[in-house]
Amino acid sequence: MFTGIVQGIARIHSITESTHFRTQVVKLPPEMRKGLEIGASVSNNGVCLTVTEINEDLVSFDLMQETLRITNLGALKVGDFVNIERAMQMGAEIGGHILSGHVYCTAVISDIIATENNRQIWFELPNAEVMKYILTKGFVAVDGISLTIGEVKENQFCVNLIPETLQRTLMGQRKMGDVVNIEIDPQTQAIVDTVERYLAARC
Repeated sequence: MFTGIVQGIARIHSITESTHFRTQVVKLPPEMRKGLEIGASVSNNGVCLTVTEINEDLVSFDLMQETLRITNLGALKVGDFVNIERAMQMGAEIGGHILSGHVYCTAVISDIIATENNRQIWFELPNAEVMKYILTKGFVAVDGISLTIGEVKENQFCVNLIPETLQRTLMGQRKMGDVVNIEIDPQTQAIVDTVERYLAARC
């Protein structure tokens, strides 16, 4: 489990490709490696991955075909960066919202509106099936970052980012047309699905 409070970014050191399979090696700074063990869960751009090998500051993760297909990790190359969050620890402060690290789909950045002290970013989602879970003032995770939805229109929504988020995460480097990972809020999904089933049963 994760909270969506990204601890920083890390560079992809190497990638080994196999048939429908990829091993991604990330160079983690010391503060992100403290107590890290093989088998631990680490969020890479919001995707829950398992540590398979640790070689000093180089940490390996295996990516299956489904992960490569659904998320933006399959498009990354050596030298690219990913948002990193270690798994939530019991008793720790939860500053974002509870995440599973199971990405629902990807979205495309459709607009970026920059002002002096923040940045508004608009995302276009692939279909109405996803949009029903995107509610104004609700939660969403974008590349593993817990964010509050600012506005919703048709198949798009926006978030407003403060300088700290822009500096700590990849959001400060994102451009129009970039593809990001989306994890919908599980509580919102449960409520929407329950209401849909109830209404369907009454018809």
